[in-house]
Amino acid sequence: MTSLPEKLAEISRSAGVKSAYGDPVQIDGVSMVPVALVYYGFGGGEGESEDKGSGTGGGGGGASLPIGAYVRSGGTLRFEPNVISLLAVGIPFVWVAGKALARVIRALKK
Repeated sequence: MTSLPEKLAEISRSAGVKSAYGDPVQIDGVSMVPVALVYYGFGGGEGESEDKGSGTGGGGGGASLPIGAYVRSGGTLRFEPNVISLLAVGIPFVWVAGKALARVIRALKK
């Protein structure tokens, strides 16, 4: 049986640049490279209980958010954002920033 660090190293090798940048796609002479925000995490545990014996555990997971694509048409290269994903990330950020700014202004008024 392989140990947990060896398994994590094996899994993390495949979660490199290929996870964030997809394979280029050619459509009608236009080349597109999809781009995503990728994150993942792992956890593990081990413990002993006098009445139940010993226990182990572990898990992991990740997520990917498509943020756009690099588009090469002719001699130009540009980034085309995925507006829906940017709004999904941006709206909560703006809300939190607004709440924090309101608290700072309130504190400065005192």
